[in-house]
Amino acid sequence: MTARRFDVVGLDADDTLWHSEDSFARTEEHFVHVVGPFAPEGVDVAAALRAMERTHLPISGYGVKAFTLAMVKAAVAVTDGAVPAAVIDDLVDAGLAMLTETVRLLPDVPRVLADLSRDHRLVLITKGDLVHQTRKVETSGIAHHFEQIEVVLEKDPATYARILQQVGVAPARFCMVGNSVRSDILPVLALGGHAVHIPYPLLWEHEHVDHDEDLDELGSIAELPAALRANV
Repeated sequence: MTARRFDVVGLDADDTLWHSEDSFARTEEHFVHVVGPFAPEGVDVAAALRAMERTHLPISGYGVKAFTLAMVKAAVAVTDGAVPAAVIDDLVDAGLAMLTETVRLLPDVPRVLADLSRDHRLVLITKGDLVHQTRKVETSGIAHHFEQIEVVLEKDPATYARILQQVGVAPARFCMVGNSVRSDILPVLALGGHAVHIPYPLLWEHEHVDHDEDLDELGSIAELPAALRANV
């Protein structure tokens, strides 16, 4: 048997295995549409929402629930309390709709996971709200491919080091795959591991990061099995 290049492959979930950021973008557009008429002229309500999200990150973390809370707080703040209760109710309903929407897998994901799981241990590593992310994993139909599923508060070197210790793999034998350079790539490289960047058309503002790293990047997840098995 040909030697494996990696023993364990970690995969991000949102915008790597299934669509996510497009739902946030659509809901942000809706926020601007319903809140904008009650804000003073010249106020950038979308920018105010993003600022509120950043402010609340240390308190509420990531995910739809945190985003919904930020929408409510931003709506009240930018309108100086003039936003009607009906609009607040609408925003909460928009958040609830995001929490219950059907998981939409990206093309080729089931086939790629089935292929990789034949000769790699797979670990799902995602950040966000535990209840919502767990629901998405369980209803996605792909949970059985993963040896371990981790929903974490933050993706930093310490978090990855803990997970690698739990699964019993050295950084040099681990490869992380994801769409965010900030969360999926740089922390793993800092540990001496490997990482593959698969960009998604949309990226949350908070995930943008300047870097000088020469990254391994693929056009789609369909290219992943061949890339991971190359140069063994």
